[in-house]
Amino acid sequence: MNAWVLHAPPDNAGALRWSTSAGVIVLLHAGLIALGITWYAHTPPAGSPMPAVLIDLPPAPSSASPEPQQMDVAPGPPMQQADAPSPPPEPPKQETVQEQIPATPPQDKPVVAAPPEQKTEPKPEPPKPAPVKPKHVETKKPSDRPPAPRTTAAPRAERRAPLASTRAGAAAGAAAALAYRERLAAHLQRFKQYPSAAKAAGEQGTAMLTFTVNRNGRVLASRLARSSGHSALDAETMTMIRRAQPLPAFPPEMKQASLSFTVPVHFSLR
Repeated sequence: MNAWVLHAPPDNAGALRWSTSAGVIVLLHAGLIALGITWYAHTPPAGSPMPAVLIDLPPAPSSASPEPQQMDVAPGPPMQQADAPSPPPEPPKQETVQEQIPATPPQDKPVVAAPPEQKTEPKPEPPKPAPVKPKHVETKKPSDRPPAPRTTAAPRAERRAPLASTRAGAAAGAAAALAYRERLAAHLQRFKQYPSAAKAAGEQGTAMLTFTVNRNGRVLASRLARSSGHSALDAETMTMIRRAQPLPAFPPEMKQASLSFTVPVHFSLR
């Protein structure tokens, strides 16, 4: 592009051609929009054939690129191509300076300083255990006596208490048994009868009766230990023990379940 092109007279034929093309395009779009609206409003029912629509289009313009339009612009200064920017300068390289340490001159007798000694505190000694004094055990001299026989009996103090209670219980039981015996004899005496025939005949004698009684006074067994010498008196003796039941019960001091007694039964006319 140069100044002549910018200030060339405009081409009227090209402008007219472009205006005509723009008008045709606008009319064509307006017709298509109106046709679409009409077709949408008068759409036939389903199944009915739709009429064909024929549209005549103007010939398309040539594919040649349009000539550039010349604009009426005042001429300006001529354009110059700018130079490419120069690259930025590289930063200066820093030179590494190695510090040189002068060598130590050799010495005839070098002095080496030893590090200070570290004083270590002595560890406290653990406490020593107190010495254990051995106990002196007196050894008994063996005697010539034979060893006493071992026994499993309880000591005397432990044996005395139950022994005393046993003796007291036995004494109380013996006294209760003696009192019960006298009570039993008196009970049998109340139920003894002298047969009249033997009394008229002058028959006399003593029969020995042995029987066993339980704690409630019930006679478990009875028999005639010795006869009186007369059958009537012996029969009366056996009848008497059956007649006297129940006998007196045992007192609480008597712990036996049953006891056997032998009592004499006297028949005398005096």
